[in-house]
This record gives sequence, structure tokens and C-alpha cells, in this order.
Amino acid sequence: MIAVVLLAAGQGTRMNSRKQKILHEVGGRPMVLHAFLAAAAVAGRPPVLVIGPGETGVPALLGDRAEYVVQPEALGTGHATMMAADALRGRADQVIVTYGDMPLLRAETLRRLAETQRAAGAAVALLSVPGAPDSTFGRIVRDDAGGVVEIVEVAEARRRPDAEALLVIGELNAGVYCFDGDWLWANIDRLPVRQARRGQEYYLTDMVELAVAAGRPVAAVMADDPDEGLGAGTRAEMVAVERAFRRRVNGHWLAHGVTLVEPDATYIGPDVAIGQDTIIWPNTFLQGQTTIGAECVIGPNAVLRDTRVGDGSRVEQMLLDGQCVPAGTTARPGQWPPTGGA
Repeated sequence: MIAVVLLAAGQGTRMNSRKQKILHEVGGRPMVLHAFLAAAAVAGRPPVLVIGPGETGVPALLGDRAEYVVQPEALGTGHATMMAADALRGRADQVIVTYGDMPLLRAETLRRLAETQRAAGAAVALLSVPGAPDSTFGRIVRDDAGGVVEIVEVAEARRRPDAEALLVIGELNAGVYCFDGDWLWANIDRLPVRQARRGQEYYLTDMVELAVAAGRPVAAVMADDPDEGLGAGTRAEMVAVERAFRRRVNGHWLAHGVTLVEPDATYIGPDVAIGQDTIIWPNTFLQGQTTIGAECVIGPNAVLRDTRVGDGSRVEQMLLDGQCVPAGTTARPGQWPPTGGA
């Protein structure tokens, strides 16, 4: 059985917000909800969320769909994972560890990561993404046979004699892992203490070094979409994540028979449904549980929230919240209720 540990204790002070980082929205949903839904789709039991002391926002959002453990001090990703040991030791043969601020990570990718770990008999399989030399992600170092032998963080790489070779490595660590469950809980207490900016911490990346030293195989899975490795620790990073999310959603509808006249000016939420041969004009926002029928024309300058639009209808320059537009009718300013025909 697969268990998932979702690290959700970070406060995200760089957001300069009163709200916890992972509760900020991407695509109309809190980041942690995107991450949770992907985790829940592959887990054989409720995901275990590691939260900070006194944290109420995430439990209020997810309720009893998840199990919660508290990390009393911010001592790093390795320490956060340790907090799930009592909940999961002996109860899952595979343990995926991922993060609440990675809203673009897909369930399909987590499933492929778990399949790779099992097939390779690896102590750990990690998710990698392609990247450029200026990336701040750790570099994945492989041996001649293709096995992972090391993850080198950028700061460490710059201090090493082989810095130039390390920094041009194009395979980067996304920070998502699938562990052999028994091996993880038997060895996580062996993580070394490292000196970080905030004091002493335990890094989950060091589990790879422990596995290599023990002669256990380490595997890596390259994500199909490099956007899956994006996280948001600042508001500036959220802009990139939001744009990537919009590209993904809009790409889905373009591939499923919907015309987006200007995708960069079209905003479609994750719970929206759109029928075939509908045309979406620019500056349109489709939010919440909105359903658009087939052969409709929506926009320009339309905001539809939790609204149902019947087949063959037209909506122009309107804000509709919780409304119903009957099939074959037109809604435009000064024309509500909608009338038949265009």
C-alpha cells in the first residue's frame, strides 16, 4: 500500500502575509488543496499532513479527509518527515513525501514514481525535472550506469572543485520522493544534523546519501512536464505558478474542442466544464462550479461564477454569479433575464 506524507508546516514568511503560504490560491484553489487531491488519488489511506503547532487553517480546509501530525519545531524536511513515523511505520510498504506548495504536481506522476521505486527495489525513487544552469534546485549526479549517486545542493556545488561540471547538470531534484517504507523508518533517525540559516536542520535529501552508502539502489523519474516541479515561496513565484496552471488548463480545453481566442487573457478554474465547439473570447473568467454547454459564445469581458449556461447560448460583458442561462439565449448588459436568439 502507498502512503503519502504531505509537508505542510511552513509558514512562508517570505509571502509577507498573515495567511499561511499553502493557503494562498492558485487557479482559484488553495495550493495545499491541489497537492492534497493529487496525493489522495494515489494513497491507499488518508494522506498524513505535517502541520505546525497551533495551525488550524489546513485542518479547517481538509477536515477528516486527512490525518494530521504536528512538527513542534521547524527543523527541516527530514525532521518533518520523522513526525509521520508513528502514524505510518509498518502500515505502508511505500511512502511518498511531497509538499503542500507544489500545486502543479500530478497524481499520474506520483503513481509513476511509486511504480519505479517498486520495480527497481530502490530504497528511494526521486522526482527530477529538467532545468537551466541558473536554477537553485539541487543537481542529480548519476554514475556511468545511470544510477543516482548524489544530490548536490547549489551552495555546496559552488564550493566544490568540480563546481563547473556540477552546475551545468540539467537534471534537477524536485524534492519529491517515494521510499521503501520499512527502509525509511529504519533509517530516518540516522539523518545527520546540518547547519542552516535558521539553525540546525535535518535534510530529507540526505536519505539518498544513506541509501547509496548502504549499497541500496536509488532511482529517479523525470517529470513529463517541468512545471510540475514549480513551488511558490514568494508572491513573485506565485505569478509563475499561476501562469503555468493557466497554460495547463487552457491547453486541456484547446485539446478538447474549445476555442480560446486569446489564451493569455482567458482564466478558467479547475472545476469548470465546457462543451464542444464553444468559443471563449478574451478577458473571460470562468470560476467555481461553472458549466458551459456546447456551441456557446462567452465574452469578451465576462465573469461567470458557479453559473450554468445551456447549449448554443451567448454571454457578453456580464458578471453572473450563481445564475442559469437557458439554452439558445443571449445575455448581455441591459438584457437580463436573457432573451432568445443572438
